[in-house]
Amino acid sequence: MLEYITTHPLDTLGTILGFIYLILEFRTSVWMWVVGSIMPAIYIVVLYKAGIYADCGMEVYYFLAGIYGLIIWLRGKTETGTIVSISHTPRKLWPRLSLLFIILFVAIAAFLRECTDSRVPYIDSFTTTLSIIAMWMLSRKYIEQWWVWLVVDAASSGLYIYKGIYGRSILYAIYTIMAIYGWYTWQKKLKQQEA
Repeated sequence: MLEYITTHPLDTLGTILGFIYLILEFRTSVWMWVVGSIMPAIYIVVLYKAGIYADCGMEVYYFLAGIYGLIIWLRGKTETGTIVSISHTPRKLWPRLSLLFIILFVAIAAFLRECTDSRVPYIDSFTTTLSIIAMWMLSRKYIEQWWVWLVVDAASSGLYIYKGIYGRSILYAIYTIMAIYGWYTWQKKLKQQEA
């Protein structure tokens, strides 16, 4: 493991930025979007070399989502004019998000299976699809995004161990635990908002 980290400085740098991102997310700091736009550029290289193609493509989405989130949070409002503050995901969105998950999962898995040499098309598709949904939920400050990230992070940690990307696997193992803490932190802020 130490040999891997020593010979892959981009993984180490990405891991450090990942910790910074997490701290900024707990604090609901707008700076998390800046860090969240830099980190993907690093991991595009790392993940492509490891043959985790959907996750690699996901990093492009993270970059674009970082810019989108930054704009939304700086403006303080969504496209519909509603103020962006921590809230629960509206119930009417869950069926739409579930349908989106199914469509994206099937499409990405089929692409990976048929058009790439991926050895992990289903888990790669699963984590990528849930990440797309979780990132969108984060941009809207829906508190349930933490539970979606919990699943993504746990599955991703195992995937990265399997593919030998140890720095990122450690980061995602910590993310898994911290997702619970993040939910409690945001829950506390939500109660303060409502008071």
